Amino acid sequence: MREQGPGNDRHAAEDDDDTPAPQKLKTPKLDLSRPQWRERLSEEEFRVLRLQGTERAFTSPLYLEQRAGTYVCRGCSFPLFSSESKFESGTGWPSFFTPIEGHVETAEDHHMLVQRVEYHCARCGGHHGHVFTDGPEPTGLRYCNNGVSLKFVPEDEGSPG
Repeated sequence: MREQGPGNDRHAAEDDDDTPAPQKLKTPKLDLSRPQWRERLSEEEFRVLRLQGTERAFTSPLYLEQRAGTYVCRGCSFPLFSSESKFESGTGWPSFFTPIEGHVETAEDHHMLVQRVEYHCARCGGHHGHVFTDGPEPTGLRYCNNGVSLKFVPEDEGSPG
């Protein structure tokens, strides 16, 4: 199973013309101290979101969630995924084929023997999971998410965040 992050073009060659580069979406950052995060999160949420832990497969009720709505970061309530991009991956973790544009960021993960691409909340930096290239169309990507890192906001309960 190969892993890869979307838009890994950090090292792409720059054009020689004077065309301005596209502007990336700016997300206001939430920067809390370790004690503030410990106060805000449960022990398991802190372990996964702040220490890049992984919850056991098939333990999150969000794995089976099928209602329309938005999945938001457990750490800061920033909207990350629409239920429209959720799919059944068979892995035991909530999986999505695309995030809300500009709401997640990726980084190389060297914690295991295989290089992986980790993704995290663009607002608070909370760890959510890893990106794999075995997802469905239209992206071919699978954002494999720790359910404990998410909150689900049903569509009928209004705007998340």
